[in-house]
Amino acid sequence: MIFKKIELFMPMLKRFHRIPTQLTLSEFNEFIFGHLPKPKRGPSCKITFFKIFNYILTLLYTGCQWISLPISIDPQTGKPEIHYTRIFKIFKRWVKKGVFEKIFEHSVVWLHDRNLLDLSILHGDGTLTIAKKGGDCLGFSGHKHFKGEKTVAFVDRNCNVISPFTKAPGNQHESSLFPDAFGYLKKILKRIGQDFCEIIASLDSAYDSKRNRKMIFNAGMTPNIKENPSNRKKIKRGRKRIYDDAIFQERFKTVERAFAWEDKFKRLLIRFERISLHHFGLKLMAYTMINLRYFCC
Repeated sequence: MIFKKIELFMPMLKRFHRIPTQLTLSEFNEFIFGHLPKPKRGPSCKITFFKIFNYILTLLYTGCQWISLPISIDPQTGKPEIHYTRIFKIFKRWVKKGVFEKIFEHSVVWLHDRNLLDLSILHGDGTLTIAKKGGDCLGFSGHKHFKGEKTVAFVDRNCNVISPFTKAPGNQHESSLFPDAFGYLKKILKRIGQDFCEIIASLDSAYDSKRNRKMIFNAGMTPNIKENPSNRKKIKRGRKRIYDDAIFQERFKTVERAFAWEDKFKRLLIRFERISLHHFGLKLMAYTMINLRYFCC
């Protein structure tokens, strides 16, 4: 009886893949290396970009401080093969040049070329990250009762992150963030050659506004937004809005699951970076690893 239950459960296990926290050299060369800037002058780095990228992934996964990175010892000198400040400087340079954004976009294109995307329904949602050390792009959320940064992302039906988030202070309403997030989503969809008319955009009641619905309609998509009663005592006048509750319920298996996978990377649970752009780069790395779970062992 036990073996029969295991056999029934095995097809469900094959649907999910382990999210990588380290890359092999072949995986790094295939997905990452082509997007890294090549130094034109000055001394070359003591170790390869492959090791530096995996050091940053280690920081992202374990949540340790930069000074606590487990750096390997050079057998010739008996000292760490590279100083942690050097790794941080390279990370800052990559963030400033938009390297992690290019890597993320490439991961979406890679999924599309291998028919691993299901873009019939796109689920969008926002999340709030608490900040302990202060910094820019922060605000106090009266709903969550802490100061932090709010983000918005879009996910397909296979829990692949399609569009990176739009970041804003925690006290800003999600509805006002939708135009920027939707604009980047259209940019990604145009790059992969996706027809907008075949897509349903599913959002919760926080995005219920005439402007957002019109924006989705004008793009050729179909909005599926749950109406926000807003303490309304009477039924809202006019034509009934398009809404399918079965589609809306999918968000708990897609976008909420993707945000749960994001929590695997401990550095993102609490924002310790004082500069919002650095936190943005780390989140893009996490979303890229989620999308590359099909290809990395």
